[in-house]
Amino acid sequence: MAGVMREFEDLRVKVDDVIYMPSLDAPHEKPHPFVYFISIHNHSAVPITIRGRKWVVQEETGETTVVEGDGIVGQTPRIEPGGHFSYNSYHVVSQAAVVTGAFFGETADGEWVYTRIPEFHLSVPTWA
Repeated sequence: MAGVMREFEDLRVKVDDVIYMPSLDAPHEKPHPFVYFISIHNHSAVPITIRGRKWVVQEETGETTVVEGDGIVGQTPRIEPGGHFSYNSYHVVSQAAVVTGAFFGETADGEWVYTRIPEFHLSVPTWA
């Protein structure tokens, strides 16, 4: 990602849902899987291609996990003006956690932009 990157107010992220899913595979040390549903909305007049993402997961234990990578779930979606891209994925944690992050995109004319992922919580149910 070359050049200066700026926050792009017209690209907005919505956390549509977060669901505790104990039936999913999870390692012994992180036994609590959560599925999250995300939508990225382009309210600008230009197409945006999502090139990468960064997630920061801060557990109650104090452990912080940073996940960075290209694209989203193996894709680099192009979001047209007025359009959106929705997907779901999951995280596994050992304790309750707070999640934040950002998506990184590129406009049609090559400008690099980012938008923040609103903070959301992975709350382990008391029965778990």
